[in-house]
Amino acid sequence: MPVQDRKRLVGLDGGLTISTQCDLLGLSRSGFYYNPVDVNPFDLEIMTLIDEIFTAYPFYGSRRIREELKDFGHFVNRKKIQRLMVLMGLEAIYPKRNLSKAHHAHRIYPYLLRGVKIVRPCQVWSTDITFIRLQRGYVYLVAVIDWWSRYVLSWRLSNTLDASFCCEALEEALAAYPHPEIFNSDQGCPFTSNDFTGILTRENISISMDSVGRALDNVFIERLWRSLKYEEVYLNSYENVKEAFEGIKNYFYFFNSERKHQSLVYRTPSEVFMSSKKLRRFGS
Repeated sequence: MPVQDRKRLVGLDGGLTISTQCDLLGLSRSGFYYNPVDVNPFDLEIMTLIDEIFTAYPFYGSRRIREELKDFGHFVNRKKIQRLMVLMGLEAIYPKRNLSKAHHAHRIYPYLLRGVKIVRPCQVWSTDITFIRLQRGYVYLVAVIDWWSRYVLSWRLSNTLDASFCCEALEEALAAYPHPEIFNSDQGCPFTSNDFTGILTRENISISMDSVGRALDNVFIERLWRSLKYEEVYLNSYENVKEAFEGIKNYFYFFNSERKHQSLVYRTPSEVFMSSKKLRRFGS
């Protein structure tokens, strides 16, 4: 490694810089400086159960989740469940009034994919955030995927539900692959923020946002979360962010390069994604 690169990676005390440590852990740099509030063990247990119930039944709202929790011996009032769901970034999938959590000062873009045929890699990318539980806390995971191939292009973990780690994941994907024509997300604050949409505008990428309460508009990444949680997260008990990072990194490698998808005619996302001549030239 060139001397200049080694100096960039090493801090004044001879150890790795904070920036390098965060990159190695896939952790948002802003999240590193955040000192999280201790999570009440009971709240964490309820959040874990909510996560499992919601993953199985993403159309369940706070009322139905309250009833499901009773089967586990937890009689929790609905307001507490609603508060924890907001903290986890969860919203049930069903038609409802305009209750979007987008910031009132942020621009909302129209949904551009209705009736559009997705026929090639890098035609449409999409993103979403999900809750990842740890033994004594939790983190948020964001991923960027290619719609046509289901290929996971980039991802980041964060202690906070802000725009910075989403921007980092987006910038990583844009630096590594040909840019998409359309980028789709939900209307959550991180994705409507000027920092995030500004990156897409800078690269002349059309911005598409799901209709309110219509997570199925972004169905492919919702399926990714379901697969990740049932095939990796729920089978392991992550002690800390480092363990979560390693487990998720290994799973995404498996998902992209080894897991054959029925919807892709039993090919892997990597095979489908790299089938484009444009992408083969780009990667050579």
